[in-house]
Amino acid sequence: MFLGRNIEGSPAQRMSFARGVVAVVGLLAAPFGIKAQDATQQLLQILADAPGPPGYEEPVRKIMVERMTPLADKVSYDGLGSVIATQGSSGPRVMIDAHMDELGAMVRRITPDGFLTMQMLGGWLDEALVDQRWVIWGSKGPVKATSGIRDAHLTGAGERDKLINTRDLIYLDVGAKNAEEVRQMGVQPGDPIVPDASFTVLNGTQNYMGKGWDDRAGLAVILEVMKRLQHGAHANQLLYVATVQEELGMRGARAAAETAKPDVAIALEAGVTHDVVGAKPDEAQEVLGGGPGLFLYNGSQQPNRKFVALTRQTAKEKAIPLQEEFVVGYGDDAAEIQKSNGGVPTVTLVVPTRYTHAHNGIINRADFDRTVELLLALIQHLDAATVKQLRDFSPAP
Repeated sequence: MFLGRNIEGSPAQRMSFARGVVAVVGLLAAPFGIKAQDATQQLLQILADAPGPPGYEEPVRKIMVERMTPLADKVSYDGLGSVIATQGSSGPRVMIDAHMDELGAMVRRITPDGFLTMQMLGGWLDEALVDQRWVIWGSKGPVKATSGIRDAHLTGAGERDKLINTRDLIYLDVGAKNAEEVRQMGVQPGDPIVPDASFTVLNGTQNYMGKGWDDRAGLAVILEVMKRLQHGAHANQLLYVATVQEELGMRGARAAAETAKPDVAIALEAGVTHDVVGAKPDEAQEVLGGGPGLFLYNGSQQPNRKFVALTRQTAKEKAIPLQEEFVVGYGDDAAEIQKSNGGVPTVTLVVPTRYTHAHNGIINRADFDRTVELLLALIQHLDAATVKQLRDFSPAP
């Protein structure tokens, strides 16, 4: 494009050209509603774009630690790599959880003719894997790849009616002619792989598309709340925990909860919306733009009923629309947290998300902001008396 050309002429001519470029860019941007990013949008983009499949969360951990440290009284780690940032030194221990890992893969095998097979990490649908772009994080930096698909011109009528099955293996093409060329790229078995799907504001709307909302949106909520409470009063010890390996069975949450020893806990997750083409009745209850969600049940855990009532009451007080959710095929960190420390009253708040566990998910900015507001208000309710009541299961007289 012409923006990269070297422009000759007098300083005045060069300045005139620069002003013209700015004017053209402004005209191009205006019809699409493109605006300068605010700090929250920038944070969401940084987190969504960062690579971090299960067991390879280092880039996300670095982002979180850099931003948590100036806001926390203390930052520590458990033995699996989860981050625990603390605000406050007295009162009930309130754990606020979100996981750093995203769905991804690792290099399984390099074939003699230069293709790679993938070991999938997390609950992928087979249909989400083929004909997609991926990034392999090898020893020499990122390596671009595609998961090819059988050419339509070679596919017979019988094959066209069949869905892809990952048991037939998904191969990555990095453009190499043989295994040695792959190794020269710095790629070897065990290297992490993530979707190649960058953050995008959808056409001037308040909907954001990205690869990692499960659970980078939850991490961003943590950072926004930490910022708001850095100098604010609260009656608790707040333990903000960014966990590892949630997508492989909530492994990180178990170790983190054993380390944090919370009295109560709030897990932050990506919700599942039903306002998409093909959704079946009662599969999910959330809609994009309808406000934060609250799990009443999912396949891995049931929340504390009194904590649910407190969340409903808090949302009503603050006039925050609250979507109540049931999803059977779902698991989250709350399942492990609630089993720790002799039993921990726990609820899960979610940012509604379209197309989870795929390359391109969508969240709504207003839903995100309202989740932050609800969490802030809920924290203010969790004084010692309230926490004691949540943990009290003695029968009524």
